[in-house]
Amino acid sequence: MNTASTSLSSSGPAPGAEQSLRSGRLGVIGIVFFVVAAASPLVGMTGALPAAILLGNGAAAPGAYLLAGLTLLLFSVGYAAMSHQVTNSGAFFAYIGRGMGLHLGVGSAFVSLLAYLAIHLSIFGFFGGLMAEQVGALPWWGWSLLAWAAVTWLSLRSVDVGAHVLGLLLGLELLVLVITTVAILVQGGPEGWNFAASFSPSNILAGGLAGSAGIALAFAFASFVGFEATAIYGEESINPKRTVPLATYVAVLFITVLFASTTFAVVTGLGSGQVMDRVVELSSVDGAPLVNPANVLFTLASQYVGDWLAAMMKSLVLSSLFAAMLAFQNSAARYLFALGRGGTLPAALANVNSRGAPSAGSVTVSVITLAVIVLFALAGLDPILNMFFWFSGLAVVSILLIEILVCFAVIAWFRRVPGDSNIFQSLIAPVLATIGLSVGLYLLMARFGLLTGAVAEGLDPTTTSWAMNGLGWFMALLPFGVLVAGYFFAMARHKENKELIQDVIS
Repeated sequence: MNTASTSLSSSGPAPGAEQSLRSGRLGVIGIVFFVVAAASPLVGMTGALPAAILLGNGAAAPGAYLLAGLTLLLFSVGYAAMSHQVTNSGAFFAYIGRGMGLHLGVGSAFVSLLAYLAIHLSIFGFFGGLMAEQVGALPWWGWSLLAWAAVTWLSLRSVDVGAHVLGLLLGLELLVLVITTVAILVQGGPEGWNFAASFSPSNILAGGLAGSAGIALAFAFASFVGFEATAIYGEESINPKRTVPLATYVAVLFITVLFASTTFAVVTGLGSGQVMDRVVELSSVDGAPLVNPANVLFTLASQYVGDWLAAMMKSLVLSSLFAAMLAFQNSAARYLFALGRGGTLPAALANVNSRGAPSAGSVTVSVITLAVIVLFALAGLDPILNMFFWFSGLAVVSILLIEILVCFAVIAWFRRVPGDSNIFQSLIAPVLATIGLSVGLYLLMARFGLLTGAVAEGLDPTTTSWAMNGLGWFMALLPFGVLVAGYFFAMARHKENKELIQDVIS
């Protein structure tokens, strides 16, 4: 790649505007807060886990979460090694641009931006829907707009203020999960601990990747979205070449252990031999299962700890969603900042305010969010069945596609410039991660109709792969289309711009 003469736009920075994020504001713990908050562990355990159990491999769901976590840990090896040489706010497209060429890097940047905007929008829908159901007083869109105003204000206050808010909310969220997990495991549940039922390979893969095991793994991979955001905060971190790799490993290990232990506790609390029947019993409304999946964890919290913890958990689900909204607002804003600074998008997006926050990018994300909330409200669409499930499915496919490209980029880069990396970091781990992530992407797309509700008429998505309607196919293929469009967009705007070159090769 001849990066010395390759770029995309001749547009320069806005006169007098500051275009550098303020450095030295975040340490390992601050970055991990943003990443774990984005993963929304309490939301995942109340929403995705019951579906993974009932529609997937039952008592072996904890093993599916562990397997997904180990795959992403392998991805983190090469990702962290390359972060020693790439420390900007557009981490993914900078990695892919360095390893596989500028044009593909820009294409991947648009896919990453699509992913973060999609998951951001999905959470606004889920938050509004839950608030309308649990609190009332306002329609879902009223609650979403209140959250929109608060998230916009906090994102403009600077990243360290956001980290303080996330730290408080996340600390409480983790506390209730740990209390519930420990209480269940100490008391043992109705049948005691059964590690074989949850973690033996034969049980994890029961039903095959095209069947129940694949469904469980699809939900598990979806629950990990957000962990990859560590390098986005590289420019604002203290000693990024040390902080970003360490934060990546800490975040992935922490989320994996948390998900595996909590899911095992849920299975233990319900009884491994009757876990599917109990999930049906606790999540059903008017005989329809999984209409109220959160009730599974709430019931276990009441049974093994007390009603007070279940009440606290209900409130913290909402605060968890708010924390995730703030985390993804920051992520999307920083991608817009990097693309604006590079000239791929208007240079005004690279402006930062006096507090060092990417104000133009944050305002842009807020404008898009406001437009989508208003559109869904006027169209009478459901905030959860439509806004949440549609956008979250789109986001997960996008993220896995980009992670696979990052693995290829890591391999390509270290083959040219070995540096101080070893063969495990530069080849073995990325190859294994590519295989695991590719399987995960296949499973997600094959079960996209089940994940999003965009199912072809007359087909059962629990037994039929690729059972999508036209909307489902559009959303599943959109990330690939954006990648190709971004690639040719970069080729068409082949002009001199040193800042973009800096972003891609720095």
